[in-house]
Amino acid sequence: MALTAELVSRVERVEPDPGPEPGTSEHTDAQYDELVDQLLSDYRPETLWVFAYGSLIWNPEFAHVEQRLATAPGWHRSFCLKLTRWRGTPDLPALMLALDRGGSCNGIAYRLPDEDHFGQLGQLMRREIDANPPTNVPCWINIRTKEGPLRALAFVAAPGGRAYAGRLPLEEVADTLARAAGHWGSSAQYLFRTVSMLEQSGIRDRNLWRIQDLVARQIMASGPSGDPA
Repeated sequence: MALTAELVSRVERVEPDPGPEPGTSEHTDAQYDELVDQLLSDYRPETLWVFAYGSLIWNPEFAHVEQRLATAPGWHRSFCLKLTRWRGTPDLPALMLALDRGGSCNGIAYRLPDEDHFGQLGQLMRREIDANPPTNVPCWINIRTKEGPLRALAFVAAPGGRAYAGRLPLEEVADTLARAAGHWGSSAQYLFRTVSMLEQSGIRDRNLWRIQDLVARQIMASGPSGDPA
């Protein structure tokens, strides 16, 4: 892996939080509860599984009692969300991962405890969804595991959402990730943690592997300070 913690440290910084993008707002507790109600009316699982493909793999922030390697057919992992906060700013927006239509995605399925599905889903909504209206939206998808098929909750990109960036050239993605940062830290750190945990889990994502190599090369070319070349 070409991208290292030392290289990430060269571009690591924290920017002020600019708040919600104009034209959007933050969800209220009542709106989060409404989202959960809708999800549970669409499908009320006896066993609650969550499909993780990005930061939920290295920072799930929820209790789980089991995990399995899993594949989501019909979806692929993509840096298709353009964000002006969190790991970017309005002047230099970040790109973050979501599931986009087409292909397949290898990730990890987590089984959550059997009690309080409403509360657990509410915690997930607050972690994964910020802008209202959202572009990263929750839905139930079919996944495959060695132990058999499952129905799981995942967060997918809404192509009509205002933050949807579409399918970008890997070079453009890498250029953004090498430079963008927000009040949660740098985009390079987000990429490094994601690719590292995927590798530790035995998952090799060809596109992400190429992107981390490009990001590493760009940071190295920028010099010890990490300033863009």
